[in-house]
Amino acid sequence: MAEMVAAEMVANVHSVAVSVGDHVDAGATLLILESMKMEIPVLCEDGGLVSDVKVGPGDVVQEGDVLVVIS
Repeated sequence: MAEMVAAEMVANVHSVAVSVGDHVDAGATLLILESMKMEIPVLCEDGGLVSDVKVGPGDVVQEGDVLVVIS
């Protein structure tokens, strides 16, 4: 089953640390969000294969938006 990693707040995407096809471990940083001048790392809960990256640097995301899909 795929893990949909979603934004927990309205933020700007500062940087993306993974690409489609990357294998990631639990706890790995997937991307960095920026909100109110704070950088917030978004971590992978379970390891797996990155099957989709839905955002890029500079994008604005809303709470609940899917950022990365891990399968």
